[in-house]
Amino acid sequence: MVNALQLVKGKQPPRVGETLQARRQTLGMSLEDLARKSGVSKSMLSQIERNLANPTVALVWRLANALGVSMSELLELGQPEAPLLEVLPAHATPSMRSPDGKCELRILGPLETAGQFEWYELTVQPGGVLESQPHEPGSREHLTVLAGTLEVQAGAASTRVKHGETVRYAVDTAHAIRNPGKANASAVLVVIHNP
Repeated sequence: MVNALQLVKGKQPPRVGETLQARRQTLGMSLEDLARKSGVSKSMLSQIERNLANPTVALVWRLANALGVSMSELLELGQPEAPLLEVLPAHATPSMRSPDGKCELRILGPLETAGQFEWYELTVQPGGVLESQPHEPGSREHLTVLAGTLEVQAGAASTRVKHGETVRYAVDTAHAIRNPGKANASAVLVVIHNP
């Protein structure tokens, strides 16, 4: 039988045991639960998690299916390559609303960059306000107005930004975006966090 660890030549063997245990615990599964779902004995699972046994390709396949991950993820061979083109339908773009219900942020950036680099499509109804607490020191936002006029306040400073204009400002202080106009305003908002 082919040993799964022999698939990775010239590299350190993958830490299947640690990855298996972490994934199982994240899902809230006991060894018994995983044994039942995968058809792999509880004692074998325990040995694999403690790196006392090397699983075969067939075992890795069964465990990956039971955990809902790919074999490469379980072997820590990395994520599959991203496709050259990926189209997200409009209905698949997540969004959130401000407490006053007058501001909508459509999350355009991938979730894996959240907390580092984020970008949004922002729509603000007349009188709407998007207020935010301070981010990490050194963090900045970049707002480009696509339609209407928006007023941006960062700390004690404020300015109005019209269609086509961009404002860049510190967000390590309380900040807000308002629509002082009588029509909806829209913008692209980019947040660059400074960890």
